[in-house]
Amino acid sequence: MKVGFIGLGNVGGKLSGSLLRNDFDLTVRDLDKDIAQPFLDKGAHWGESPKAMAEAVDMIITCLPSPAASAAVMEADDGILAGLSEGKIWAEMSTTDEAEVKRLGALVEAKGAMPIDCPVSGGCHRAATGNIAIFAGCDRDAFEKALPALKRMGRQILHTGPLGSASVLKVVTNYLATANLVSCCEALMTCKKAGMDLNTSFEAIRISSGNSFVHETESQVILNGSRDINFTMDLVVKDISLFNAVAERAGLNLELAPLLRDIFLDGQEKYGAREWSPNIIKRLEDATGEKVLAPGFPPEMFDDEPEEEGAEVQVTGRD
Repeated sequence: MKVGFIGLGNVGGKLSGSLLRNDFDLTVRDLDKDIAQPFLDKGAHWGESPKAMAEAVDMIITCLPSPAASAAVMEADDGILAGLSEGKIWAEMSTTDEAEVKRLGALVEAKGAMPIDCPVSGGCHRAATGNIAIFAGCDRDAFEKALPALKRMGRQILHTGPLGSASVLKVVTNYLATANLVSCCEALMTCKKAGMDLNTSFEAIRISSGNSFVHETESQVILNGSRDINFTMDLVVKDISLFNAVAERAGLNLELAPLLRDIFLDGQEKYGAREWSPNIIKRLEDATGEKVLAPGFPPEMFDDEPEEEGAEVQVTGRD
């Protein structure tokens, strides 16, 4: 299978790296060609334009920072849509809006090609090793055709239903992770102010009903002080806004999600849009004059599980 990959940022660079490492015929493109150079040095091809890439490959993937960026790459005169034809696959791996991916998907289908929204979840450290989870919203035929590539980029592959369903579930899971991050920040600061040893506090949470994926990863880089989880405050604001839009379309008036968005809008204003998201704890540190730091924690997360080929997740109770 020939694969094209557009967008070599924090996530896209790692996902495309997994494809290259597993011997896929890979063509890459990014606005910054210097970012692509390590891939070219290892045997990837350079895409002269999104259109040319779509014409040359079986499956073209976009992994971009916003729905607007994806739309621009898709709909430009030399964009992906101009190069798609019967039987090809467009896979949107960006975190995007359900309505927007459906709109673009209809344009893809009009070309006789197959659209998939397939965002990932599990952290950049697991994307680097091909062990991240992937949601895939699409027709079953498209899922089966794309599965060989998806299984090399991710460990657990979940067919979520029709196009757009994966994007809904992605922003749902990011919303939950954000809520957990804010609660971890408050818990750690409360432990600090209560005079608790933070190393002991970390372990108490880890072995208890309060544990979570976010605590086991982001709490560590918070306590180290690096706060480097390869995810920034502006991306949190984008994801929570997308989640709120899903809820609003469903007629829901949520309470917690708008509050979380306001917290990160405040953090973004205070510390910058490109500040690491775990540094939202600085709002509490600044308010109290206390630093939430402890020795022995790593500055960033690494996945120490060996890479293995992914497999489809079976949904209990579904026909």
